[in-house]
Amino acid sequence: MRSDARSNRLRILEAAAEVLALPGDTSLKSIARRAGVGQGTLYRHFPSRESLVLQVYGEEVEELTTAVPALLSTLCPSLALRAWLGRLVELGRCTPEFASAVHGATGTPTELCRQAHQPLLDALTALVDANEAAGTIAAGTTATDILLLVGPLWRVGTDEGDEEERARRARLFDVLMRGLCPLG
Repeated sequence: MRSDARSNRLRILEAAAEVLALPGDTSLKSIARRAGVGQGTLYRHFPSRESLVLQVYGEEVEELTTAVPALLSTLCPSLALRAWLGRLVELGRCTPEFASAVHGATGTPTELCRQAHQPLLDALTALVDANEAAGTIAAGTTATDILLLVGPLWRVGTDEGDEEERARRARLFDVLMRGLCPLG
């Protein structure tokens, strides 16, 4: 990659991180404006909103994806899935833009959207496969199925100081896990 292209990419990522952290207009147009690049330049580097958002939260995505082998080596599959989904739910709850980008993988994603989400889907698929092999999850359950089920938890209890909402979120997460892994 040429140095000017690399510089544009970094400016876009920095601008996106700043814009996504603030309330208000988080459009790609506002991100391009803040980065000092045209929308065409932004789209050359990040062909979809989801790919940009997942790059902004790349460190968190990497932590999630690289955690799977350690979780599976130290916990039974159902507890590994529980621990991993707990991290995903917390990240999505604290960063609504991330949750929205991940949710984009659950519909009929474009190829570009699918590529942006693939590391998360692969990590979750490994956990699902381990649970299926252990007989702790219903055969045929997919990573996308689970992401659809997790989505509503991202919107529960966004006020960290509200004890009742925190308890509701924990209760709903337990219901989800008992439904996913009733034998685990």
